[in-house]
Amino acid sequence: MKHPVETDVSALERIFHEPSRMAILSALCAASEALTFTELKTLSGLTDGNLSRHLKALEEASVIRIRKSFVGVKPQTSVALTDKGLKRFDEYLSALADVLKKARQAVATERGKAGWAPTSGRRLGLAGT
Repeated sequence: MKHPVETDVSALERIFHEPSRMAILSALCAASEALTFTELKTLSGLTDGNLSRHLKALEEASVIRIRKSFVGVKPQTSVALTDKGLKRFDEYLSALADVLKKARQAVATERGKAGWAPTSGRRLGLAGT
């Protein structure tokens, strides 16, 4: 019987573990300064409503800082990572890398065994396959 791979998934914060938030945070990490709402919308491919919802959740978790200002007479929203948010996201990425590394090692071990069938999830102990 196959033993499950031991991983510490407790470090995988749910606030980050969502594709849209991953896109938002990746864009903010790559930026040298705060990004405008419009820039984030373009980079993430989200709608106004979806982006607003994710930004609100990230702001409530103190991951990002949102500033509203005016450029001339036009309102502008800018978004930046907080120091705490950057640290937490970096820790999340490290934990995710560890989980993925262990999963990759488990897959490689399974491939090395006789009878491994790539179309059957049974060899990996996946439920419902």
